Amino acid sequence: MQTKEFLRRLTEGVGVSGHEHHLSSVVLEALGPYAHRVEVDALGNCIAVRQGEARGEGGGEAAGERVKIMLAGHVDEIGLMITKIDEHGFLRIAQVGGFDPRTLVGQEVTVHGRRALPGIIGIKPPHIMSEDERRKAAKLEELFVDIGMDAAAAGEVVSVGDIITLSRRFIELHGDVVAAKAMDDRAGVAVLLECLRRLSQMRHEADVYAVATVQEETSFGGAITGAWAIQPDIGIAIDVGHAGPGLPGPDAMELGKGPAIAMGANIHPRIHELLTRTARECGVAYQDDVEPAATGTDAWPMQISRAGVATGLISIPLRYMHTSVETGNMRDITEAGRLLAEFCARVDRAFVEGLRWS
Repeated sequence: MQTKEFLRRLTEGVGVSGHEHHLSSVVLEALGPYAHRVEVDALGNCIAVRQGEARGEGGGEAAGERVKIMLAGHVDEIGLMITKIDEHGFLRIAQVGGFDPRTLVGQEVTVHGRRALPGIIGIKPPHIMSEDERRKAAKLEELFVDIGMDAAAAGEVVSVGDIITLSRRFIELHGDVVAAKAMDDRAGVAVLLECLRRLSQMRHEADVYAVATVQEETSFGGAITGAWAIQPDIGIAIDVGHAGPGLPGPDAMELGKGPAIAMGANIHPRIHELLTRTARECGVAYQDDVEPAATGTDAWPMQISRAGVATGLISIPLRYMHTSVETGNMRDITEAGRLLAEFCARVDRAFVEGLRWS
């Protein structure tokens, strides 16, 4: 499956945090051909394992002793959940993850009840708002989903706790620029495919675990349990970072200028050094990402798993994060995959031993 088609299928699919199982078959179908084994764990993480080659004469390294690298891109998306069906049949909602309510008014949605239902997000018209209300941004409790039914009919097909997703098709803009919902972080899952495809044509010593993690937007649950089970020597999170407009110069990433490589307390300096050196040697353009503390990505739970994991973070530049039109560049995705494949091919036991502080 081509990377762009994979990303289209992912972003047009349904996978709100806690309900990612709808996408498992898509992920396994794409990653499976480049892995020696695939599995879905109890929490819902999709794991594709590409085994490394035994090193030394006579293949003197057992599988259990090989270096393990965990690559994590989260497959869940932000969404909404029904909290109440009011007396008029309107659905009151809560967030699963973080929306800015200003971006929700007028959106088309799909309500995942006993069957999928189209809906729209409504609010009181400005004509009947007070002057004070018109000056303020809408609050979530002022919004509702209208499915065109009265309370009795709505109660037959939807229930409190049902999830709601924004309805948006994958859009190809100029050149390599694309827009969709849930690019955060299905762009990162697309990077996993690109990485494994390239690794399948390369020699590498490390076992590579490509993990489409779940529940990053709500609890980091997938990265926590995945890292606990895999016990990687190295963990690399692939997520998204803020691109302009509207950001101050040093903090803004740019579309099409390559993935961003993080540095900071959540990042092992030698992982950062190998990632940047690999990028320079392979001609991969990259951007700097300064992260002074916990990054708010899967890199954080991986770093503090068990006795600690040497961790890195690669980010895909993204505009309009946590909206229905998150916008990125396919070249940044494919180049991130190339960088990760080259990085994994350079990691050996000696490098891992050098990660321990003396």
